[in-house]
Amino acid sequence: MLSKAQNKYIRSLTQQKYRKEYNVFIAEGDKIAREWLNSTAEIKMVLALQDWADSYHALIARHKEAELIIVEPHQLEAVTALQTPNQVLLVVAMPAEGADLPANEWCIALEGIQDPGNMGTIIRIADWFGIKHVICSSDCADVYNPKVVQAAMGGHLRVQLHVAELDKFIASTKMPVLAAALDGESVYAMPALDAGIIMIGNESKGLPAGLMQLASHKVTIPRRGGAESLNAAVSAGILCALLVRD
Repeated sequence: MLSKAQNKYIRSLTQQKYRKEYNVFIAEGDKIAREWLNSTAEIKMVLALQDWADSYHALIARHKEAELIIVEPHQLEAVTALQTPNQVLLVVAMPAEGADLPANEWCIALEGIQDPGNMGTIIRIADWFGIKHVICSSDCADVYNPKVVQAAMGGHLRVQLHVAELDKFIASTKMPVLAAALDGESVYAMPALDAGIIMIGNESKGLPAGLMQLASHKVTIPRRGGAESLNAAVSAGILCALLVRD
C-alpha cells in the first residue's frame, strides 16, 4: 500500500531539484524496469502491480535493498511521469558521475540539447553504437528527467553521462572534433577515424560560434530535399552510423 508520504516523495522526483536533493530518479515501464533489476544498480523502491510483482519475483528478490510496494492501477497513475501509466515504477539511486572524460575513444558532446526526447534518444544511439560517453553542457536537459530515461531505454546503464564546460573540454582534447553544421564538409567525404568527438548543437540554434571555431572538422549530412534541418537526435544517429566504423 502506498502511503501519502511515499506518494508525495515519488511525485516530487519529476522535478530536477528533488532528484538532486535525494540523489535518485524514476525508471518506469516493464522493459526498462526489467533491465534495471537485471543490473547491479541500487534500487531504492519498486512500485508494481501484483501480477507484475508475481511474474518477476526472482528479479525483485535480487535487490535486497529495494522496498517493494504493491499498488493498485489508480495509485500508479497518480505518481507516473508518463502519459500512460505502466505496470511498474522504480526509484533508482543515481550512479556516481565518471571522474575522467574520454581521451581516445568515440564520444558524443551535446550543447544546449533541451528536448528530453532528443536527449534520451541520443543516449540510446550512443548505446547502440557502443559509445561509452555522452558529455553535456550545463544547459542541456537533465539526463535523469523521466522522459529522458524513458527515451534512452536502458542506455543509462551502459553510457557514462557527464556534465562539463564543453569549450574547455574541446580545447584540451587531442581527438578530432567533428561539429555538425549545415555549411560543413559532407560527412561522406570524411576519412576513417579510430576515435573522435561528435558534437551536436541546440535543436534550433545549432552550435555556438566559439565551439565551431574549436572544431577540427565541420561536417554536414548532405540535403537533397526541401527540409530546413534535421532533428538533433536524427543527426546524431546518421553521423554515428557514418563515422563510427570498425
